[in-house]
Amino acid sequence: FIENKPKIHKFSPRGKHGRSDYVVLKLEEYEALRLVDFKGLRQINAARSMMISRQTFGRILKRSRRCVSDALINGKIIKISKTL
Repeated sequence: FIENKPKIHKFSPRGKHGRSDYVVLKLEEYEALRLVDFKGLRQINAARSMMISRQTFGRILKRSRRCVSDALINGKIIKISKTL
């Protein structure tokens, strides 16, 4: 269950023209980041909000953080998937 779909589906850092590298952040990964890192929910509560187990939520959150870290460290574009 995704409570809020993103208003923006692409984030691109400035200063590195002509790059083609990007990462894709799945919609459920976006929601996991929003619930825990932005709203400050505990993982158990965020998992309940998404109607999934805490273990599944933890795996999704780990993938989302790796994806965003890769983009920030390597200057990649972040594309957010529009569908599940």
